[in-house]
Amino acid sequence: MELSKFTEIELLRLHASATDELRSRGIVRTQNNPLGDYTEWLVASALGLELQTNSKAGYDGISRDGLRVQIKGRRVTSKNGSRQLSAIRKYSDKDFDALAAVIFDESFDIVEALLIPHEVVGEYASYREHVNAHILILRGPILSDPRVQSIKEAVCS
Repeated sequence: MELSKFTEIELLRLHASATDELRSRGIVRTQNNPLGDYTEWLVASALGLELQTNSKAGYDGISRDGLRVQIKGRRVTSKNGSRQLSAIRKYSDKDFDALAAVIFDESFDIVEALLIPHEVVGEYASYREHVNAHILILRGPILSDPRVQSIKEAVCS
């Protein structure tokens, strides 16, 4: 399919149709940017998590043994290589036990997939008052912290 031949409105309609189809297949749950829903579905499938309702605060999935997992995804591109995850709200409430973070490349291939314990998130994330949340950037020492578990193999299977 030669996308360059599509008009802007045709591309937007294609995006909407693709999102509708992904939703009907149970892969995404909202009409928002599909990356978040796709990441939640991917991690939940790989780790055997039960996804929670979208209104559940603090975590997205729960394991059979009760581990509460917040799931975040980030797509890096040639125009934006940032590995900053979306805001982690109410960190001090300890609403999650671990954070599953997946970094995708431009083609949605998985670059990194990590399971990070709650207390480790707190050591590496910084609180930003203007967004009233903790911000975690997946680069540097956190990537080699022995408490951080790679789940890339499970997520890529």
